[in-house]
Amino acid sequence: MTLEAGKLMWTPSPAFAQASQLAAYMDWLRRERALDFDGYGSLWQWSVTEIEAFWQSIADYFDVRFDTPPAQVLASRQMPGARWFEGATLNYVQQVFRHAAGDGDAAQRPAIRHAGEAQPLADISWGDLERQVASVAHGLRQMGVRRGDRVAGYLPNIPATVIAFLATASLGAVWSGCAPDMGQVAVIDRFRQIEPRVLIAVDGYRYGGRAYDRAPVIADLVAALPSLTDVVIVPALGTAVETGARVRRQTWADMLAHDVPLAVEPVPFDHPLWIVYSSGTTGMPKPIVHGHGGIVIEQLKLMAFHNNLGRDDVFHWYSSSGWIMWNAQVAGLLLGTTIALYDGNPAWPDAGVLWRFVDAARVTMFGAGAAFFTNAMKAGVEPAQIADVSRLRGIGSTGSPLPEEAYGWIYEHVRRDIWLAPMSGGTDFAGSFVAGCPLLPVHAGEMQCRCLGARVEAFDDNGQPLIDAVGELVCTEPMPSMPLFLWGDADGQRYRHSYFDFYAHAWRHGDWIRITPRGGAVIYGRSDATINRHGIRMGTSELYRVVEELPEVLDSMVVDLEYLGRESYMPLFVVLRDGQALDEGLRDAMRGRIRTALSSRHVPNEIVQVPGVPRTLSGKKMEVPIKKLLLGHAPESIANRDAMANPDCLDWYFDYAAAYLARQPRVA
Repeated sequence: MTLEAGKLMWTPSPAFAQASQLAAYMDWLRRERALDFDGYGSLWQWSVTEIEAFWQSIADYFDVRFDTPPAQVLASRQMPGARWFEGATLNYVQQVFRHAAGDGDAAQRPAIRHAGEAQPLADISWGDLERQVASVAHGLRQMGVRRGDRVAGYLPNIPATVIAFLATASLGAVWSGCAPDMGQVAVIDRFRQIEPRVLIAVDGYRYGGRAYDRAPVIADLVAALPSLTDVVIVPALGTAVETGARVRRQTWADMLAHDVPLAVEPVPFDHPLWIVYSSGTTGMPKPIVHGHGGIVIEQLKLMAFHNNLGRDDVFHWYSSSGWIMWNAQVAGLLLGTTIALYDGNPAWPDAGVLWRFVDAARVTMFGAGAAFFTNAMKAGVEPAQIADVSRLRGIGSTGSPLPEEAYGWIYEHVRRDIWLAPMSGGTDFAGSFVAGCPLLPVHAGEMQCRCLGARVEAFDDNGQPLIDAVGELVCTEPMPSMPLFLWGDADGQRYRHSYFDFYAHAWRHGDWIRITPRGGAVIYGRSDATINRHGIRMGTSELYRVVEELPEVLDSMVVDLEYLGRESYMPLFVVLRDGQALDEGLRDAMRGRIRTALSSRHVPNEIVQVPGVPRTLSGKKMEVPIKKLLLGHAPESIANRDAMANPDCLDWYFDYAAAYLARQPRVA
C-alpha cells in the first residue's frame, strides 16, 4: 500500500501526554526551576541553548548519585574536547542497583525477563541480579582485574552478558562485547586493539533452529590475544572448548559461586565504561570509548523522555549483543525498568515469534530494527491476531529509515492507538539525535523531534543550516555521551578525522537528514561509505580484506545503498586476475568467506565483475561517489576525472547505474 509521506497517523490523547515521563519533567521544571514551556519546541530550544542548565537539570531530576560532586557542569563548549561534570565521581552500576533497594518488594521485582529458542520465559529479580553481579565481580577481582583493565565478552543476548558487563563496570574495568555470530576475523580485529585481560565467551549459540559451535573460534581468539590471562566459558551447547595452557580457565558456574556483597568502585565522570566499535571506510574498526557519567546522563534522558520508560515498564528492544541497541536496552535498568531479552532468530520458527514474546513477557515498549517491521509486513504477519498487544504503549524502530508503508502497516495491523517512535542516532555517541516524543503527533515517515540536548541541524556543503531540504546531519553543541576518545588514538587525530574534518567545530554524523517545518526529521540513510546492514555497521575495509584474500580477486569495492523508500541493497564489485571468470562457484566462495569472517548480514546482494575500481590520485577507493551515482546523482557531479588515477573505468559505472536506476521505484 502506498502511503503519503507526512500523513498524520496518531495524536496523543490528553491522558497519554499528561501521564508521560516528559510531562512529569516539565512539571518539575516549572516547580523547581520556575521554567514554564508552552510545548516541546520551546523546551528543546532551551535545552540546546542553555545546555549547562539543561544537563544539570537531568542530573538533579533523576537524582544521579555522585560520590563526589562536580565542580561545574561544563568547562568549555568546545568540540571536540568538552569536559563534563569535572571533579564528579560515580559508577554506572551504582545508578542501576539503587532500584534493588527501597520498599519491601523492590528486590523481588523482575529486573530481567528473558527467553530464547531453547530457553523458556524466566525472570531474574533485582535481588538475584545484584547477587550474581557481586559474585562475578568478585571472581574478576580474584583474577587480578583492576580499574582500567579490559574485559571482553563474546556472548549473545542473554542475562549472562548483562551480568558480566555490570560486574566489569562495578570494578571500574572496561567492558567490550561482540556477538558470537560475528566471525573470528571481525572479532579479532576489534579485541586485539584493546588488549583485554579476560575473555568471557559462550561455547555456542542457537539461531534459526540450528546449533553453532564456537569452540574453534574461542581457541583462535585466545591464540590471537596474547594479553589474555583468563578465559571464562559460558555453557550453551555443552561443547568442549580448548583454551591451552597459557591462560587460566574458569566456568560461568565458578564465577557465580561466591557469596559476597556488591562492592562498587566510584570512578571519575569521564572514566571509561565500555568500548564499542563503529567502522569507518578505511582502516580497522574504530574502538570508541564512552564514559560512566556521560552514558548515565544521556541514557536516563533518552530512555525516560524519548522512550517514555519508567519503573513499571517492561522494555524489549530486539538486538544483537554487538549492536549499540543492546547497550541502550540495558540502560532501561537505570530507570528501574524491567528489560526483556530475546535470544534467537526473529523469523524462526515463523515471523510472529517476537510478537508472541512481547505478549508473554508483558512488554510495554517494543523496539527493533526497521528491517524487522518491513519483513513482518511482507510476510503477512498479523500481530493483533497472534498475540495480545493491548499492553504495548509504544513501538520503536532504528537501524535504518522506516518507510511510510511500515507506519501504515503498524497502525493497521498492530493497533490504531499506539505511539510509534522511531529514532536515529548511533554507536558513536551511544544515543539518539532524533527520536520520539509522547507529547507530539506522529507523521508517516517522520521522526517526531530532535532530542533534548541535541542541537541537530541539516547543513549544506557550506555549513549553512537548511529547513525542509536534505543536508548533512550535524550536531553543533557538545553532548555528555560523545566519545572520550578512540582507543589507541594517542594524538586524537583519528577522532577529529572521524567527526570533525568536514565542518569545523560541528559533529558530522554521516547521515542525510531533512528537518521538517513542524520540527520533525526524516533520515535518508548514510552519507558516507560505511556499510549499515540491518542496523549493524561494518567498515568496507573489513569486507575487502576477506574478499581480496582469494587469489582470483585483484581488487574490490562495495557500496551500501540503504536509502529511504528503497530496499537495502549492497552490490560488491570485483576485479579478477586475467583469465579468471566470475562464475557461481567463485561467487559462493566470496559469500561463504564474508559470512564466516564477518556475518551473514554483510553478504552482498549482488557480486559483479568490473574492469576496475575507481580510485583517487592518492589511491583511495571512490566508494562515496559511486554510492551517490547509484542513488541518482548526475554522473558529471560525482567525480572530477582529473583527480582520479583511472578515470576511464568510470564509464562502466555510469552504464551500470543507469540500468540499476531504471529498475528502481521512484522515491518521493
